[in-house]
Amino acid sequence: MTPDQIILFGLFGLVFALLLWGKYRYDIVAFSALMVGVVIGVVPAADAFAGFGHPATLVVALVLVVSAGLMRSGAVFLITRTLIDSSRSLATHITLMGAIGGVLSAFMNNVAALALLMPVDVQTARKAKRSPGLSLMPLSFATILGGMATLIGTPPNIIIAAIREETLGAPYSMFDFAPVGGVTAIAGLIFVALIGWRLIPDRSDATIQPTEIGQYIAELTVPPDSSHIGKRLIELEQDAGQGDVAILGLIRNGKRLYGTAMNADLREGDALVLEAAPAAIDEFRAALSLAFADEEREDQLHAAGEGLDIIEVVVPTDARITGKSALTIGLHWRQRSVLMGISRQGRKITQQVRKTPILAGDILLLLVPKDTGADVTEWLGCLPLADRGLTVTQDRKTWAAIGLFGAAVVAASLGLIYLPVALGLVVVAYVLTRIVPLNELYNHINWPVVVLLGSMIPLGAALEDAGGTQLIADALVGLTEGYAPWVVLSVLMIVTMSLSDVLNNTATTIVAAPVGIQMAQTLNVSPDPFLMAVAVAASSAFLTPIGHKNNTLILGPGGYSFGDYWRMGLPLEIIVVAVSIPAILMVWPL
Repeated sequence: MTPDQIILFGLFGLVFALLLWGKYRYDIVAFSALMVGVVIGVVPAADAFAGFGHPATLVVALVLVVSAGLMRSGAVFLITRTLIDSSRSLATHITLMGAIGGVLSAFMNNVAALALLMPVDVQTARKAKRSPGLSLMPLSFATILGGMATLIGTPPNIIIAAIREETLGAPYSMFDFAPVGGVTAIAGLIFVALIGWRLIPDRSDATIQPTEIGQYIAELTVPPDSSHIGKRLIELEQDAGQGDVAILGLIRNGKRLYGTAMNADLREGDALVLEAAPAAIDEFRAALSLAFADEEREDQLHAAGEGLDIIEVVVPTDARITGKSALTIGLHWRQRSVLMGISRQGRKITQQVRKTPILAGDILLLLVPKDTGADVTEWLGCLPLADRGLTVTQDRKTWAAIGLFGAAVVAASLGLIYLPVALGLVVVAYVLTRIVPLNELYNHINWPVVVLLGSMIPLGAALEDAGGTQLIADALVGLTEGYAPWVVLSVLMIVTMSLSDVLNNTATTIVAAPVGIQMAQTLNVSPDPFLMAVAVAASSAFLTPIGHKNNTLILGPGGYSFGDYWRMGLPLEIIVVAVSIPAILMVWPL
C-alpha cells in the first residue's frame, strides 16, 4: 500500500472507533478527521469542503425542510388520520408503516418516501406517548428495502442499468429488479416488523418531552362553507377521539347549549367547546376545516398575510387582563390576537372563552400575528412560557403542499429533473407560498447531520482517488478465484455492503459494478447475477447512519447514537444475503 492509502485507512479506522465509542458527537469527530486529512495532505485543500455542496448533503437538508412544510400544511395530519391509529400496538404500527413505506419507495425515490412518512411517524409517536426512536429506524430500513424492487426506487439500480448499457449494450428495464429486489425486500420487511424493531435500544428516558401544562378549554367555530353544517355534534366524536380531543359542548349566538347539545344540528357560526392540548386543538381544527374564530375575526387574522404564531402565557396577579375577559380589554381589535384557550387547573369554565374573566395563575393559549408574541405578552402584562415549538397548521394550503411535493417526486422519478433540484424548487415554492415561513427556514435543518455528511464525503473521495477502493477490488478478485459461484456472489455482496456502509451507495455502486463484471468474465459466466448482487448489496447500508441518506435523516429525530444501527442492521444484512443469493441464481442463471 502507498503511504496515502495507509494514512486514509488508518484515519477511517480511527473515525469509526470514535463514533462507535460515542463519547464525542459525530459531527465533531467527522469534521476533525477531515481537518486532519487536509493538514496531513491526503485530502486536497481545494476539495476539503466539497462535501457540503454534494447532492447527498443537499438532499438531506432539503428533505428536512420539505418534511416541515408537509407537517405545517396539514398533509401529515391527513395521512395520519386516514391510515395511522396511535392506539395500535407498536408492532402493528411498524408493520403498517413499513408496508406503506416499502410500496411508496418502489415507485418514488426512497429518500422522498421517507420524507413523506417520517413526520407521520413522529406525530404518531407523540400521540402514543412513546419515543419516535422505536419506529423511525424500522421505517428507514423499510423504505431502503422497498427501493430495491424497481429501477427508479434507488440510485444504485439506476447506475447498474446505465453500466450494463455501456458494457453489454442494453440497460435493465423498470421491473427487471423486482424478482430479486422484491423478494429480498419482502423478507427484510418481515424481519423488521416481527423481530428487528425489538433490537433497537429504548431511549425513551433520553427523549425530551414537552412541559406538561394540562389541557386547555378552547373554542373552534363552524365556518360558513363547512361540510359539517347540518350534522349532529355527536357525529364529530369519533374524529375528536382519534385526535385526543374532548368535546364539552356547543355555543350558539353567544349562549352555551346544555342537555341536548350533543344531539344539536350544527349551524354556521356555532362554536365547539373543547378540552385538549394545544397541538391536538390545532390538528382537530385542521382535520375538520374549522375556524379559530367567527368569520370577521378569522378574516382579520389572515389579513396581514405574514402568518400566525401560537404562544402560551401565564397570568400574574398584576396583569392587565387579570379579572377581565379578552373581550372587555379588546384583545382582538387592539392586538389583532385571539384567545384560543384557557388552562385553569381544577376549575370549570362555563362561559365563552373570550368572555370568561381571567384569573391569576391561568395559562392562556393565544393566536397572534407572526413575530408579535413578545409585544402581545408585554401588553397583556403576562409572562411567557418556554417555547414548545407550537405552530399553526395552514390547512388552506394542504393540497398545494401535497401537489408541489408530488409533482417534484414524479418529475425526479421520470428523470425530467435532478432530485436535489426538484426538492430545492419545492422548498422555494413553500417559502413563497408561506407554507414554511422564511424566518423558520433554517430552523428545520439538522446541522450536525449536515456537518457529518459534508465531512465524510471528501474523506471517501480521497480514499477512492488514492486507489484504496481499487486495492479492495483487486484483493476480492484474487480471494474468490477457484470458488463456487454462490460463494463468489456472497463475498462480492458482503464486500459491497461493507463499502456501502462507509461510502455513499452511489460511489459504492460505481466501484463495485465493474468489479462484478470483471469477476463474471474471469469465471466465463453471465455478468447479470453479479450486477444484481451489487445492486442489492449497494442498497443494503444498514450498519451506520452515513451509508444511506435515509439513515442519516433519522439520526437526529430518532435520538440514535452511531452504534445503534448495527443492532438491527447486522442481522438484516445477513438475511438480505441469505435470501438474495438463491433468488439471483434462480432468476439470473450463470
